[in-house]
Amino acid sequence: MNKTIPIRIDKTKQSRLETTNFDNLAFGQIISDHMFVAEYKDGEWQELRIEPYGPMQINPANATLHYGQSVFEGLKAYRNEKGEILVFRGDANQRRLNESARRMCIPEVPEEIFMEGMRKLLEIDKDWIPRQPGCSLYIRPFVFAADDYLGIRPSNNYKFMILTSPVGNYYSKPVAVKVETQYARAVEGGTGAAKAAGNYAGSLFPARKAQNEGYDQLLWTDGKTHQYIEESGTMNVMFVIDGKLITAPTSTGTILKGITRDSVLILAREMNMPVEERFLAVGELEEALISGKLEEAFGTGTAATVAFIRLINIHGKDYVLPEKADGAFSTRVLTQLDDIKYGRIKDEYGWIMKF
Repeated sequence: MNKTIPIRIDKTKQSRLETTNFDNLAFGQIISDHMFVAEYKDGEWQELRIEPYGPMQINPANATLHYGQSVFEGLKAYRNEKGEILVFRGDANQRRLNESARRMCIPEVPEEIFMEGMRKLLEIDKDWIPRQPGCSLYIRPFVFAADDYLGIRPSNNYKFMILTSPVGNYYSKPVAVKVETQYARAVEGGTGAAKAAGNYAGSLFPARKAQNEGYDQLLWTDGKTHQYIEESGTMNVMFVIDGKLITAPTSTGTILKGITRDSVLILAREMNMPVEERFLAVGELEEALISGKLEEAFGTGTAATVAFIRLINIHGKDYVLPEKADGAFSTRVLTQLDDIKYGRIKDEYGWIMKF
């Protein structure tokens, strides 16, 4: 992406950097000083600008408030030892945003607007990228309908925005999950493959029920039979059973094509780890837990990268996973991903974008 586009800059007169405790970064609670905004009007993206982060005026009849026509992405920026800004696979996030947008009848965001808006925002708010070990700057691009209209149709006007947020670890310890066999995250023909806002709203109630029972998250099963594992909470999920890495395929349209998921699978094959992209039956998972063949289970996603699972509840019974062996695959792949993201090792895959 070589095209430079004009972006109006309006910097804040009062930065909040000095009042931010970078040693205590709860995920998503602190937003950096500025935000990028673009308006879709008359069939094109225009009025590109960076302005101070803050509340925006919205009409009560706004279409997104009523019909949820909104999609978003999540990626991260890191700082290497030289102080350079590194963004992990931002091009993949840009493509996936537009895949989600097409599914939700939202106009695509051109690559040059996405990339130049993000680049300029990171340049202005570079001091918000944490220097603490294990921390990063979370980047949230999103698009939403901007029509003030109560009729049901795709909006004619939209906003594309990018926020950034300094963050620490999403999960501070391995998680306990419960296999969900009543509620469904997605069904074939639905919006499960899109990063649509409504997908997450629909998951909150069953997730809250599980949390009230003492579990951190759910293992979602297919919406038809509830017999096959699909995702874990808001992440893709992987299992190491009898030396093989097993994860659900994304071909049914019910599962988000995770960028971390894709990265883990690429690295696994480089490590000569046998990989099976197939649906794992709940019964097969339970049998592997009982027999001891389940060696590891973990979620993959931008927020956590790799979230280790310590306990799985199936049909009311808790199964505690074995202690991870030295050199466990999930530990090795997390280390390699982090080393690439922070620039500690050479990026052999073209994943890192320097800003």
